[in-house]
Amino acid sequence: MATALTTSAAARPTVTRGSAVGMGAVLVAQLMLVLDATIVNVALPHIATDLHFSPASLSWVLSAYALAFGGLLLLGGRLGDVLGRRRTFLAGVAIFTAASLTGALAPWGWLLVAARALQGVGAALSAPAVLALLTTNAPDEYARTRALALFSAVSSGGGALGLILGGTITETLSWRWTLTINVPIGLVVLALVARLVQETPRRTDRFDVLGAVTATGGAVALVWTLTRADSVGWTGPQTLGGFAVALALFALLAVAERRHPHPLLRPSLLADRRRIAALVVMANVYAGMLAVFFVLASWFALQLGYSPLRAGLAFLPLPVGVFTMSRITPRLVRAVGRIPLILTGVGLLTTSYALLLRLDAGSTWLTGILPSVAMLGVGAGLTFMPITATVLDGVPHEYAGSASGLLQTMQQLGGAIGLAVVASVLAAFHVDGDFTAGGHAGIVAGFVLSLLAFVSALTLARRR
Repeated sequence: MATALTTSAAARPTVTRGSAVGMGAVLVAQLMLVLDATIVNVALPHIATDLHFSPASLSWVLSAYALAFGGLLLLGGRLGDVLGRRRTFLAGVAIFTAASLTGALAPWGWLLVAARALQGVGAALSAPAVLALLTTNAPDEYARTRALALFSAVSSGGGALGLILGGTITETLSWRWTLTINVPIGLVVLALVARLVQETPRRTDRFDVLGAVTATGGAVALVWTLTRADSVGWTGPQTLGGFAVALALFALLAVAERRHPHPLLRPSLLADRRRIAALVVMANVYAGMLAVFFVLASWFALQLGYSPLRAGLAFLPLPVGVFTMSRITPRLVRAVGRIPLILTGVGLLTTSYALLLRLDAGSTWLTGILPSVAMLGVGAGLTFMPITATVLDGVPHEYAGSASGLLQTMQQLGGAIGLAVVASVLAAFHVDGDFTAGGHAGIVAGFVLSLLAFVSALTLARRR
C-alpha cells in the first residue's frame, strides 16, 4: 500500500552496519523508557521504608513519571518535527539519564519524586522521536515493517520485562539500582545515536504556542485527575473539576488547531476513521493490560506470597511471547493484512483475561496463571505492530513526530485510565485477609476494557 511515509527507492536511506547499530540504540532507548514505567513497582515497599514515604504519598513515585510523560508527549512530538528528531531525541535521553542518576542518589522522598517527574520530561521528548526516526530512516517498506514490529514488541513487552528486572534488581542489589542501571545505558545510547543516526531537517514553521499550552495542560489535567480519582473519589469536586478543566482545554485546543497555519496537532490526523479507531483500540488495550498487570503483581505478592524476584519471573512468559511474535508479525501482516491480526490479537487478550476469572484461593501459577500470561504475550505481540502501522499510515514525513506523540499519548492515557479504574475496583471489593475478592473484580475491569478494544477493532473491518 502506498503511503505518504513511503518514499521512492532513490530517496530512501541505505542500510549500513553503522545505521543498523544506530537504530538498535534508538530501540534500546525506547525499551529503557518503557521499563521505567514499571521497573520500580515491585521496589515500592523498599523505597517507602528507606525514604519514609507515607502510603498516600508513595503512589507519586509512579504518578510523577506518568504525569510528565503522558502530559508532554504531544509537545515532544511536535518539537521533534520542528527542531529535528535526532536533536530532540538526544536532549530527551540526556535529561532522562541525568534524572535517573539524581533519583538513584536521592536521600529524600521529595527529590526522588522530582527526579521521576524529570525522567518523564525526558521520556516525553525522546519517545515520539524514536518511532519517527525508525520509520523515516527505514530504507524500504519491509525494513519499516520490521522496525515497527520491534518497536511494538519493546512497547508492549517492556512493561512486563520491567517487573521482572525490578524484582531481580531489588532483591539481589537495591531499589536504587533500578534507576542507576539507566545511566550507563543512556550514555551508550547518546554516543551511538549522535554518531550513527541521520538528523532530520529542521523546519521554519511558526511554533503553535497556544496549541502547546492547551494540549499539555489538557493531558496533564486528565492524567492528574485519573491518578487521584481513587483517593479523592470519582464523584468528588476535585475529580469532576479536573475532568472539566481537561475538557475545556481540549475544546480550546480543537478550536486553536483549526486556525493555526502550523498546528501542534494537525486536524487531518484525526480525520481518518481508521486512525481514530486504531487509537481507541490502543488506549483500551493498554488500559486493560496495565490493569491486569497490577492485579497479577498484587496476586503474586499477597495471595501466593512470592518474593519480588519470584513475582517478576512469574511474568516471564509474557515478554517471551511478545518478542517471539515480533519476528513473525511482519510476515503475517504481508500475508493476511493488519485488520485480521488486530482482531485476532485483541481477541486473544480478551480471552486470556476471561481465563483468569477462574482463579480462586487454591489456584497455582502453573495451572491458573501461566496459560493466560502466555496467551496475553502472544495477543500483545500480534496487536501492537499493526495498530501502530495503521495510525502512521498516510502521515506525511514532516508530521511523523506529531503522529507518534499522539499514538503514545493514547497509550499513556489508556494506562492511566486502567490503573485508576483497577485501583478503585480493588478498593471497592477489598476483603481483609482475602485478596481474591478484589482481585477477581480487578480482572473483570481489565476484561471489560479489553472487550471495548475488541468492539473498536471491529469497526476497522468496515469498508471505508
